[in-house]
Amino acid sequence: MMINSKVAVIIVNWKKYDITSSCIESILNSTNSNFKIILVDNESDNKKVKNFKYRDEIKIIQNKKNEGFSKANNIGIDYALKNNYDYTILINNDTIVEKNLIEVLLKTAQAKNFSVVQPLILKYSGKEIWNAGGRINYFFGNFITRKKVGNSLNSSHELTEWLTGCCCLFKTKIFKEIGKLDESFFAYYEDVDFSLRLKKHGYKIGFTSKTHIYHYESFSSISNNSKGGKLSPHIHYLNIRNHILILKKHSDLFNPFGTRLYQIFKIISYSIYFIFRLRFTKLNMVYKGLLDSYKIKI
Repeated sequence: MMINSKVAVIIVNWKKYDITSSCIESILNSTNSNFKIILVDNESDNKKVKNFKYRDEIKIIQNKKNEGFSKANNIGIDYALKNNYDYTILINNDTIVEKNLIEVLLKTAQAKNFSVVQPLILKYSGKEIWNAGGRINYFFGNFITRKKVGNSLNSSHELTEWLTGCCCLFKTKIFKEIGKLDESFFAYYEDVDFSLRLKKHGYKIGFTSKTHIYHYESFSSISNNSKGGKLSPHIHYLNIRNHILILKKHSDLFNPFGTRLYQIFKIISYSIYFIFRLRFTKLNMVYKGLLDSYKIKI
């Protein structure tokens, strides 16, 4: 076992200094000390981000514009590859981690021969599961988030069909073989795409509930208009566009009739809901996502 494995912890920040700061402080309290935080800042206008430069445990990479979640993470992955980190953790900035997170993920990956492993993710209240791994319906092309674990929250190690980019540990060398995150997605579904690529190359994707993180549920995706629903129009655009891009890119895995049927049902459901709620901006973004998905070559 690689007890003293070097770990790069990559966090992408975009205009959420306070949230990001809380995440970083929780990681710095880790029981494992052989790690470095790679903070990739997507053109934040908050000058406080520069405060992190004075911490030895943190490397800041500042982008001149918002490069999106996928590309920003890839910039961090490039740093991890260049500096020979054994493992890389991708983690959302709107999370708080348990002290044993890095230690448990490393031990699980090494003991179970998982190339990738994710922890149990709870909603911030700690009372509800946000993600416990995922399964795939290959007929409809639907990616289902598990909300349950075994009899005990602290006993489970198991395989999962896809993982969430909210928090996961990778063997860094994997990126040399199958590539990094697909930047065509910008954000959302890039984790599903990576999971499918891992499976095609025979890598094992693991889940453990022996450590948890707490998730604020994507502050960056929340709409500024409280009357317009929780998610911003752009998130609905990415959701529709990227789901179809996944099905196009991995068409060999899915049933063409079932996936078309499911997408028709999804678009009709969105249309009825947004018309009923008078949310026409979001409806327009749904149809824009649908049209753009067929324009992009992937």
